[in-house]
Amino acid sequence: MCCSVVDFYKPELVCLCAGGATYYARSSIRSMLLAKFRSNNVLHMKMSVLRAVLIGFVLAVLVTPCVAQSQVIQPCEASPSPAKAAASGPPVKVGVKATQVVVDESVAPDPTVEKLVAGYSQKVKQLTNVIGTLDGELQTGGVGASTMGHFVADGIMSAAKARLGPHVDFAFTNAPGLRKKEIQPGPLKAWDIFELLPFENSLVQVELTGSQLLMILQRLTTARDAEAGARIQFKWNEQNRAEFISAKLVDASGQEREIDHNKTYTVVTIDYLIKVAGNYAILQDGKNIKPLNITIRDAVMDYVKAETAAGRHIQARLDGRFVQIGPDPVKTETQP
Repeated sequence: MCCSVVDFYKPELVCLCAGGATYYARSSIRSMLLAKFRSNNVLHMKMSVLRAVLIGFVLAVLVTPCVAQSQVIQPCEASPSPAKAAASGPPVKVGVKATQVVVDESVAPDPTVEKLVAGYSQKVKQLTNVIGTLDGELQTGGVGASTMGHFVADGIMSAAKARLGPHVDFAFTNAPGLRKKEIQPGPLKAWDIFELLPFENSLVQVELTGSQLLMILQRLTTARDAEAGARIQFKWNEQNRAEFISAKLVDASGQEREIDHNKTYTVVTIDYLIKVAGNYAILQDGKNIKPLNITIRDAVMDYVKAETAAGRHIQARLDGRFVQIGPDPVKTETQP
């Protein structure tokens, strides 16, 4: 009986024979095993070489692009800045020379300037024209913009009735639009009206219900704006603000009439108050809004000229269109 152990990965053979064996048999077996080992070893080497070639190919395909993309781009060398031009010549001293010239009749007119102002000269001269006479001083301030507010509101009412007829019920404007604080008594010039009303605000007609008109009167009283056509009763509240109590319409003869909440009234004001809304946003809810095609300045100018033509002076007085009920506002002491 023969027992053998063969390891194909090692070039050795161990054979133990119980019954004996010839030398030839042992040599033949050893030769066969060595040949088989050499064959397996060569195959193993070939597979290793093939594996190495494949790995090298894969690395060449995958790694090369990455290496190529990771190359650092070297910045270009900065171009040399051009040399600054050398200053030509030494610095020059600069001096200022001034002379005074008396501007009077001895200075000859400049034809270019004369031509430029020729179109305005006549208009400027017209501003110095006397258009009426003022009795008393016109002032702003207080409820209804005081005597200045009465004067302007009367001018609006006069222009409105001249264009729409006597059925105009009420006219008003805002006190901040009166830009001249006072006008002294005496000759009233066109220039005074331009200074008082420098804006190109135009008159517009709007129809309001009695309820809407009462809302206008309430806000007008608190804002101390100017009006014509109503008699308003008010009081001073704890915040020293004028507070509306009641109002009636007053016609040209001084006759009072109640305001009917459901009746429609014709009101004339300036387009500015309709556009900006503000305290008088309710005007935008009015009906039959129409322009009168005249500015507030021209309306007051025409009013003064009409009074002058009728032989009347402009009167600076308070006529009771605002009636105070109760005590005067509390005067607050000014802190030193």
